Amino acid sequence: MAQTADGGPPLTTAAVAAASGYSVQQVRDLEAVGVLPEVERAPNGYRQFSATHVRALRAYRQLAYAVGPVEARRTMRRLNRHPPELGAATAGALHVRLHDERAQALAARHALEAVRAEAATDAEPGTADSMTITELSQALGVKASTLRFWEKSGLVAPDRITTRAGTARRYPLPAIREARVTAALRAGGYRIPDVRRAVTAVRELGDVSHSLAALDTRLEDIAARTLALLRAGTLLAGIIEPAGED
Repeated sequence: MAQTADGGPPLTTAAVAAASGYSVQQVRDLEAVGVLPEVERAPNGYRQFSATHVRALRAYRQLAYAVGPVEARRTMRRLNRHPPELGAATAGALHVRLHDERAQALAARHALEAVRAEAATDAEPGTADSMTITELSQALGVKASTLRFWEKSGLVAPDRITTRAGTARRYPLPAIREARVTAALRAGGYRIPDVRRAVTAVRELGDVSHSLAALDTRLEDIAARTLALLRAGTLLAGIIEPAGED
C-alpha cells in the first residue's frame, strides 16, 4: 500500500475535507495560497494528502480565529517554508501580539475607570477650576518639564492664555483629568504609545460605562483568541518540527 512522507496512507481531498471540517473547494483554495505543506502527487496526477495536512488545516482554523485569516495564512506559509528556529519565532510572536493587545485594552480600561472616578466628583467646570503648570505639577508630584513632554506627546491638551509676559498654559478640568490619567498609567508602567491610545479613547468616548462594557467585551474576545492560539500550539509544533526530525 502506498504511503505518504509521514508514513501514513494517502488521503483524498474529500477525506481531508471531512477530517478538517472544510469543504473540498476550501481545501484546494488553502493549498493554493500556501497554507498547506507541499502535497505529493500520485503517478496519475491525483493529490495525495496526509495526516500532516489535516493537522495544518486544523491549526489554520484556530489561527484564523486567533489572529485573523490574513495573518494566519501568512504564518502558515512561513512555517511551511522556514527552518524550525524561524518557525518557532514566528509562532511566539503571535503570543506577544495578543499579549500587547490585552495590555492596551487594560490600559484603556484603567484610564476609563480613572475618568469615571473623576467625573463622579467633578462640578461644572469654570475658569477658577483651571490650574497653572506649576499648580498641576505640584498636585501630581511631577516636574513641569514632564507635563510639557506629555503635551508634546499628545497626552495632555492645556489651553494657552495671553499674559503680559507672553503666553502661559492653563489646565482646565479635561486637561487635568488627562494629566491624572497619564500619571496613573505611567506610574503603572505603561509606555507612552499605550497611554496615548488610552487618552485618545477617553477623549472620544461618550458614555464611560458603555465604553467600559465594550472594553470588557474586547478583553473576553482576546482571552478566547488566546485560548484558540494555545489550542493551535501542539499542531503548529508538529508543522515546525515534524516527528522524526532531530
